[in-house]
Amino acid sequence: MQRIALILFAVACAFGQPAAYDQPYRPQYHFSPSEHWTNDPNGLVYFDGEYHLFYQYNPFGDVWGHMSWGHAVSRDLLHWQELPVALAEENGVMIFTGSTVIDARNTSGFCANGKPCMVAVYTGHTPRSAEHTTLQTQNLAYSNDHGRTWTKYSGNPVLNLNMPDFRDPHVFWWEPTRRWIMAVSLPNEHKVLFYGSPDLKAWERLSEFGPAGATGGQWECPTLTEVLVAGDPRQTRWVLKVGLNPGGLQGGSGEQYFVGNFDGARFTNGNPPSTTLWTDYGKDCYCALTFNGIARGELPIMIGWMSNWQYAAKVPTEPWRGQMTIPRRLQLRKAPEGFRLVQEPVEAVQRLRGRHFTWRGVNAADLNRALKEKIQGNSFELRSTVIPGVAREVGWKLLAEDGKYTTAGYGNGAVFVDRTQSGVTGFSTDFPARTAAPLAIGHAPLELTILVDRSTVEVFAQGGQVAMTNLAYPPEGARRIEFYSTLGKPGKITVDVWELKSTWK
Repeated sequence: MQRIALILFAVACAFGQPAAYDQPYRPQYHFSPSEHWTNDPNGLVYFDGEYHLFYQYNPFGDVWGHMSWGHAVSRDLLHWQELPVALAEENGVMIFTGSTVIDARNTSGFCANGKPCMVAVYTGHTPRSAEHTTLQTQNLAYSNDHGRTWTKYSGNPVLNLNMPDFRDPHVFWWEPTRRWIMAVSLPNEHKVLFYGSPDLKAWERLSEFGPAGATGGQWECPTLTEVLVAGDPRQTRWVLKVGLNPGGLQGGSGEQYFVGNFDGARFTNGNPPSTTLWTDYGKDCYCALTFNGIARGELPIMIGWMSNWQYAAKVPTEPWRGQMTIPRRLQLRKAPEGFRLVQEPVEAVQRLRGRHFTWRGVNAADLNRALKEKIQGNSFELRSTVIPGVAREVGWKLLAEDGKYTTAGYGNGAVFVDRTQSGVTGFSTDFPARTAAPLAIGHAPLELTILVDRSTVEVFAQGGQVAMTNLAYPPEGARRIEFYSTLGKPGKITVDVWELKSTWK
């Protein structure tokens, strides 16, 4: 009996039971694996009431290597159950980034008993050796039990250009021509190739896009998504997102996007090729993917990897390294300069709200006295409205203790997050940083939504017109919040703060 109890305890620890999720920097409402390394989200799909999150995973350590697909499922995008590895490295071939689709018509022939099945389309990465050069090909695996077990297709690879850099397929169904569409990256050429297939096995090249926008590093993780225009439910545009590493806006890895149209074969950019639009203005949102399986007419849902290749292998977390952003709903906003992406946290975050503190139309001194008396937290949601007035800069000191804090605010026509004084920063010279995003608000109030989760700070400004994601590693006991302004007094401040409950307890 004692031996059985020990085995059950080990299994519970291996699959992320709550006891494993209370380390000092462990996010409490963002997904992170119970242990080991993770990077890109993979194969995001909604199927039969479950959101499936696959992710790049090293089952053997907390640095990059032995890449496989980890797997977690959720019914609300916040409470995740970690499952066994879905697709494992095998015979020297690593499992790189890709997509999962629901084959409702059994076009692939993989589905059993006439029921829809899950098909993963992924890059197989064979590292360079004495016998051969590096090779990246596109491959299939399928599941008939809601992703709990997988079979790799015996006919793999299904797409092979005999190239060392050819990866990260994003696949979806195009109903007008009743075929599957694949967007896949040629990283060093700064191109996205488009292919079509009736059955996921035989692929025909349709077109290519690029170079355009930022080309300072490799293009990775393309994703093409139809997105609604805010205020007009009948109008949509297509958003092509591409990861860039290095060459991101804030250094290291970053995400850009293009807005245009897709006709089933070709993506047409609606902006000049020189226009660069950034998905996120922080340092720590990369390879963000959208979910397949979301009903047409609903707002797409996106999740990204919350780290940066500059220092991802050095961050001071254990026994895990790597976590995901908060899931975000996407819309497009029609601006004078064109369509721009809008991101807001999924509504499910509101269901985590606990104790609520609110102040209306107060001045900074009274607000800070109240904050000091009532709030001590490191996992919370803060929503504020303030007219900057004559102040040069206004903002919030977050995760504050003994002169260490991360600031989020507005000044000189830009939203910013500054983590140069955040606490533990010495593990990488690239980590201390102030990230900024231009945002003209005129005489309008500054509206900020800030999500803090122990070691994460995500800022959404003016209803999601700007998103900014940054990690921060505060000193022990850092739980204070303080409003500040420089060189002048701001107008009255309205703020709501909610403690957010852990999804692991």
